[in-house]
Amino acid sequence: MESMVRKLYEIPGRIRKVDKNETLFAEGDEAQFFYIVRSGQICVSKSVCSGRTLSLRLARCGSILGEQVLCHVGDTYLFNAVAKTRAEVYEIRLDVLDDYLRRKPQLAYDMLTIISQHMRKQHTKFRDLILYGKKGALCSTLLRMAKSYGQQTAEGIFISVPFTNQELANFSATTRESLNRMLSELKREGVVESRGKHLLILDRAALEAAIECEGCDADCCNIE
Repeated sequence: MESMVRKLYEIPGRIRKVDKNETLFAEGDEAQFFYIVRSGQICVSKSVCSGRTLSLRLARCGSILGEQVLCHVGDTYLFNAVAKTRAEVYEIRLDVLDDYLRRKPQLAYDMLTIISQHMRKQHTKFRDLILYGKKGALCSTLLRMAKSYGQQTAEGIFISVPFTNQELANFSATTRESLNRMLSELKREGVVESRGKHLLILDRAALEAAIECEGCDADCCNIE
């Protein structure tokens, strides 16, 4: 998949730097660009009128953004993309991308493969959020974060990126109050442990059992 994403750099574009908490694009903005993340992390989310936020992805180096509007030049973005850290992206105009994909069948096929993998990933994520209740959604989120940002240590899997409880709640489709309660339960059960602003997963098998984990590979089971 990484080799396919690298081929997209053949398309003329420009490098854009994004500061922490800066909005790359917002839901409802006219869609003009497609992005490849070169460094840093960018959170993709959906907001509703009540003020609730559902975080869908934490994109990092090699992730693509804005693919939902391909072949729909002039439409608006469906989600919000906000930098969690300082980041750098490769920005390609959608009309330029459309022209290249029409003229280069192999590049178009590679893009289709990337988007297909992305859809598979999102479907399994929504399955976990819907079928296994709030605690299952949190367990799924923790496993995906471990696949993307986990570092194996003698004690367990250390999630190298710090997340606030509100951010964990947004990824788990729940409220912060519910998240606090469920996280406390997992700590009492010896499944996870806090290390400052980071989490350490002590019992990965318990998280996997909570969502009847099918052992998906890292390309499918991640937070990106």
